[in-house]
Amino acid sequence: MDDPLRNGAKVWHLLPHDPSAIERLARSLKVSPILAQLLLNRNIAEPPDADRFLACPLNGMHEPELLPGVTTAVERIFAAIQEQKKICVYGDYDVDGVTATAILLTCLTLLKANVDFHVPHRLEDGYGLNNETLQKLSSNGVNVVITVDCGIASVEEAEEAHRLGLELIVTDHHEMKATLPRASALVHPRLPGTSYPFGGLSGAGVAFKLAWALCKKACGSPKVTPELREFLLDGILLAALGTVADVVPLLEENRVFVRHGLARMRSKPMMGLLALMKCAKLDTKLNVGAVDIGYAIAPRINAAGRLGTARLAVELLTTRNQQRADILADYLERQNQERQLMERRILQEARDQAAQYLQSSAFVLASSEWHPGLIGIVASRLVDQYARPVLMISLREGQPHGQGSGRSIPGFSLHEALQACTADLVGHGGHAIAAGFRILPEAIDAFRENFCSVAARQLGSNPQPHRLTLDAEIPLSALTSGLMQAMDQLEPYGSGNPAPLLLADRLQIIGEPRKVGGGERHLSFKVRQNGKELRAIAFGLAYRCDELMSQAGQCCLAFVPRWNEWQGYKTVDIEVKDFQAGPEAKLQ
Repeated sequence: MDDPLRNGAKVWHLLPHDPSAIERLARSLKVSPILAQLLLNRNIAEPPDADRFLACPLNGMHEPELLPGVTTAVERIFAAIQEQKKICVYGDYDVDGVTATAILLTCLTLLKANVDFHVPHRLEDGYGLNNETLQKLSSNGVNVVITVDCGIASVEEAEEAHRLGLELIVTDHHEMKATLPRASALVHPRLPGTSYPFGGLSGAGVAFKLAWALCKKACGSPKVTPELREFLLDGILLAALGTVADVVPLLEENRVFVRHGLARMRSKPMMGLLALMKCAKLDTKLNVGAVDIGYAIAPRINAAGRLGTARLAVELLTTRNQQRADILADYLERQNQERQLMERRILQEARDQAAQYLQSSAFVLASSEWHPGLIGIVASRLVDQYARPVLMISLREGQPHGQGSGRSIPGFSLHEALQACTADLVGHGGHAIAAGFRILPEAIDAFRENFCSVAARQLGSNPQPHRLTLDAEIPLSALTSGLMQAMDQLEPYGSGNPAPLLLADRLQIIGEPRKVGGGERHLSFKVRQNGKELRAIAFGLAYRCDELMSQAGQCCLAFVPRWNEWQGYKTVDIEVKDFQAGPEAKLQ
């Protein structure tokens, strides 16, 4: 292997285990030692905590009135409903923003509000509140603007709303500036001076909490009407979609959202979502999981916002017309197919460009050929391959600013790094791991130098490969249906609760691996260990096929076990996250 970083290889670290602690927890919970070890690896050592984590009850969700700003927001919204003021739910174009918009729009419609919604056009409006849009809303008779998944950093735009006479209610979960926007209510789990028990909600999670409080207020009781109860169950499902797609930690309340949202998705998805599930061939899958949201549902919802307008995605999630649902789902499916083709081209071009900067601690890449709606996805793939922060800039003809999107590695805050380079930028916003920005084309070279200097000071001049933390070493023969059913209790997997990553060594590949999928990006093969054979799929690793076979097919795999469903039957397969050629694993 000529360059481990170039080839995407990772450093493997096998977590130590305490046999006595494993035995004690397994005996107390009456579970397998492997499940006990996986709980301990997640710092869940006490039986009551483990019981709560595994059971994940719906009443583990905090009462909505505890969320900072909710009580004030409910009062202001109810006053607007009673006075029949025109309300606009102002969302965002990603899955979290789309689902948050759908939640609040549906809630206000059920409460007989005079309500409409606005979702920004990614290319024309950009992220968040926009002064021109606020002016249009005001001229169209809107009295109240309720933001979802945006607005907490829109200080100047909030002043414009005030000047226009618009009442502004902000619900958000993003990072705040030193100054908070002027608004009638600010709903945010980490609002300064408050102490909400869980600060990791998504924008859709925040919107659900507000909707829940509105339903309780409308009924004058914690017990709501059957119609509103059905809506709230749909709302949990929508919040689950936004929570998984926005890669917020799947812990505490978010775990409750996703666990129970998935149950609703399997039993009674709303009409538009079911149509989309049919397009993704998930409607007959028995065990739809968070991974299906992340890899099948979210990209299709996102496709509308990335390539066009996200209004159609909101309509899909709120429509009661079956014919319209089918038309919209088919449109999103076609948009997603187009997105996949464009994404593969951009990824190859970005890899070629990145090859010029392999000695840098970060990548700042730019092109006039890249669609601004896709650069964030590609940046994520480059981070996974090169183990360093990646910023990508789309320079569109006729646009005065380049539009940038970045993804980072753990321990390096993009938000703080962009703040350190703010003199080079027109504007920026986002989180530690993901951020967006605008930049003048002539400032890119200076910005690249400054940003890479910030990265070098923090990360050093020689970025290290990704570190893969392995939960346990396990023989293939232990991967039984019983173990899989036990491990299913750890779901949903995602940020903060990754799927168990296991190690198997001394494997032999049977035959030749096949390159599969669009663009032949993936590897499909069979492995054998002591007579036990299993199918394996390695997503995105086809470019390392020669390396995999370099030791006559002997290899070690870092993998996640998964169910494979076919015609009503379930078998166990393995999803390869990384591999090492040769019989023995090299661990650090």
